[in-house]
Amino acid sequence: MEETLFSNQVKRPLADRLRPQSLSEVVGQDHVVGENAPLGRMVKAGKITSFILWGPPGCGKTTIARLIAENTNLYFEQISAVFSGVADLKRVFSYAQERRATQGKGTLLFVDEIHRFNKSQQDGFLPYVEDGTIILVGATTENPSFELNAALLSRCQVFVLNRLNEENFEELLQRAERETGRKLPVDEEARQFMKDTADGDGRYILNLAESVWNYAQNGEIFDKESIVQIIRSRAPVYDKGRDGHYNLISAVHKSLRGSDVDAALYWVARMLEAGEDPKYLLRRLNRFAVEDVSLADPNAVVQATACWDTYERLGSPEGDLAIYQLAAYLATAPKSVGVYKAHYAAKDLARRTGSLMPPKNILNAPTKLMKQLGYSEGYEYDPDTEDGFSGANYFPEGVKRTKLYFPVDRGFEREIKKRIEYFDKLRAEKQSRKAGS
Repeated sequence: MEETLFSNQVKRPLADRLRPQSLSEVVGQDHVVGENAPLGRMVKAGKITSFILWGPPGCGKTTIARLIAENTNLYFEQISAVFSGVADLKRVFSYAQERRATQGKGTLLFVDEIHRFNKSQQDGFLPYVEDGTIILVGATTENPSFELNAALLSRCQVFVLNRLNEENFEELLQRAERETGRKLPVDEEARQFMKDTADGDGRYILNLAESVWNYAQNGEIFDKESIVQIIRSRAPVYDKGRDGHYNLISAVHKSLRGSDVDAALYWVARMLEAGEDPKYLLRRLNRFAVEDVSLADPNAVVQATACWDTYERLGSPEGDLAIYQLAAYLATAPKSVGVYKAHYAAKDLARRTGSLMPPKNILNAPTKLMKQLGYSEGYEYDPDTEDGFSGANYFPEGVKRTKLYFPVDRGFEREIKKRIEYFDKLRAEKQSRKAGS
C-alpha cells in the first residue's frame, strides 16, 4: 500500500506526460511551427535566429522553444525573468561562451516572461545575441511592441501564438484519455464546460482533467455542477497593469462608440469578473460621456455622475449594477465628438494667439485709468437688448472670427445646431446694420 501511495505521489503530472515530443504534436500553432510555417522552415533548414513568442498562458511557448533546441542540436537553457537577475544572466552568458569555445555547441536561451526584465537588463542581451553566443527565445504574454526595447525587438522575429480553441481542447482531452487508458468521467455538458472554463489555456484543461480523474469514484460521471465544485473559482487571465487591461478597456470603448449595448455589457462584465477596479471603469465611462456622447445627450454626464455616486454609496457587489446601467445608457445614447474636436481646435488657436488681449469693450473698468483707456466702452448687456443678443465680437482684435464647434445633426445637438445657426444669422444682420450706419 505504501509503495502504491508513494508511486502516485511521484508520478509526473498529466500535462507534463503529454508534452509534445515533436513540433508536429504542438496543438493549435500550425501557422507558426507547421512544416511550411516560418519556424517550421527555420528548423528544417537548421538556421535558427533569435525570436519572440507572444501568446496567452498555456499555448505552448516553452514546449516550442524546447523542441527547437532538441531538433537543432542547441543546448537548452531556461530562465524566468520573474526569478532571475543580472547575476543569473552573466552566469548564463559565461557558460554559453565557454560551451561555444570548448564544444562548438550553441545555446538556445529561453527567457520566460521576458517582458518582466527592465530596460537595462534587456540591453544586456544585445551583444550576446549579435555575436551569436546565444539564440534568444523570449516568451511573453504582453505586446512586445510596448514591453520590449526597440533595440532588442529589431534583432528578433516575433511570432504570435493563438489561444487554444474548442477543437484544440478536444484533441488534448482525447490524448489524455489515450495516455491514461480511461474515458474522462464527465457528461457532454461538463466536457463542454471544461473547455469553456479553460479560457485558451491547454495546460489548465489537462490539469483540470487530471483532477476529475482523481476525484471521480468508480463508475461516477461528473456533471457541470461537479466540475464547478472542483474548480471553485478561477480568475480569468487578466493583468490589470498590462496588455489585457488595455485590450479590454479598448473593447469597452469601441462597443459603446459602436452603440452595441450587448457587447459593451459583456466587456464590462469581463473586466469586473477579472478583478478590475470598478472606479477605473467609472472614470473611463465618465470620460466617454463627455467625449463620445457629449451634447448629443447632455443627460449622459448626469447619468455618469449619478451612477458613480450610487456605486460610492453601495460599493460592490450591489453597486456594480450602476456600472452596467451606465454602460447600457452610454451605448444606446446618440454620439457626437463635436465638443471633443472643438476643444482641440480652440487649444490650437489659443496657442497661436495666446498673447492677444480681449477686446476692450468686454473688459470691466473698475479704475479711472481703465475707463480712460476705453475699457467697457460701448459694451452692450445682451439680456437688455431686444433679441437678448447683441451680436458683439468677443474674439481678440486681429483674430478673425473662427468656427470651432460643429454640432452634429442628431440627438440634442440637432437643437444646438439650430440655435447656433440662428445666432450666426442674427450676428451677421446686426453687424451689417452697424456697418451701414
